[in-house]
Amino acid sequence: MLDLSLFRYPRFVGVQLLAAAPAYAFVVLLILLPVRFVGIEGMSEIGAGRMMVALSAPLLVLPIAAGLLTRWFSPATICGTGLIISAAGLFWLSHLAAGSAPFVLIGPLLTIGVGISLPWGLMDGLAVSVVPKERAGMATGIFSTTRVAGEGVALAIVSAVLSALIQSKLGEHAAMAAQQLVTGNLAAAASNVPAIGHDALIQSYGDAFSTLLWLLTGITVLTAAVVFSFLGRSSASAVAEDAEQPGEEEDTMRASNA
Repeated sequence: MLDLSLFRYPRFVGVQLLAAAPAYAFVVLLILLPVRFVGIEGMSEIGAGRMMVALSAPLLVLPIAAGLLTRWFSPATICGTGLIISAAGLFWLSHLAAGSAPFVLIGPLLTIGVGISLPWGLMDGLAVSVVPKERAGMATGIFSTTRVAGEGVALAIVSAVLSALIQSKLGEHAAMAAQQLVTGNLAAAASNVPAIGHDALIQSYGDAFSTLLWLLTGITVLTAAVVFSFLGRSSASAVAEDAEQPGEEEDTMRASNA
């Protein structure tokens, strides 16, 4: 159903990585942070919602601004810079312990939201502009599949990694408690491991969450480098790639006929 030959285009590969980047640099936080704020730190639901506005609000404006910036900067520069900004926000957030004052968290949350908003506004256009026009429909299908599947896979993997990190802090016999902490059920976790104090559970969760954010920071920086490299190819190289592909397909057809 999917034309995998499109992955011969380096710029197309870069766009697929760009489609997956928001999944682990932004979307997973939409699930994990409210759980942390309400279930672990005891924040009210309204208070947690207000905190999430800092993360999401930039998406209302900056994608449009990213489109305007293409007049002066290449899409590769804008997208790569946005991911680096998002990685900086993740790294900043990783240094804030669980239970930090809400106003302290606004800075890193805004930074993550600002960073991810820049490539967000360009991804859809890039998905069809990096392949020949006659293959734009297939490119859109692959892009949408990568984007949606990436979010589900990223959430599953990140949740499993967070659970494993918490368990490594609590000990090998606290697997159930680790899973309950991931879902924000602090009371159930405390009843499962009564020997471990309430404060120790929160500390273990905070340390594991920080480690997870370090991992996400590294992945986001690596993605930014690859995206900048692949999407930053010169226009001349891009034209040459587009011209070579039909020739390769004709050679394949000739070989099949022979």
